Amino acid sequence: MRFLTRKLVMPQDLNVRGTLFGGRLLAWVDEEAAIFSALETRHNKVVTKSISAIDFIAPARQGDVIEIGVRLKNVGRTSITLEVQVRNLVTQNVIVNIDEMVFVCVDDNGKPIAHSLRK
Repeated sequence: MRFLTRKLVMPQDLNVRGTLFGGRLLAWVDEEAAIFSALETRHNKVVTKSISAIDFIAPARQGDVIEIGVRLKNVGRTSITLEVQVRNLVTQNVIVNIDEMVFVCVDDNGKPIAHSLRK
């Protein structure tokens, strides 16, 4: 698992309970995973196809620094499957686990296209 991105939890990222809003976290995860997929496949147009169950394990609070880790899990002809973990940088406590995120390379018309990553 490579932890490449860090985010500081700011007041605007919080929900009504004062913890990191899940939707904000998922937006960060989707962005990081899409960038990772684009770099791995050498294809600048990737779209999120599916996300498996999202396991929220622990909260993050204002002032926490979180890091997003991504690991290549599987490669298809047009797709790439990743495993994602988010953890607190200081405590190393896991905040979220996502077993599978699938991204597909697409052409200008949004149709799946083969990428150059080898199986």
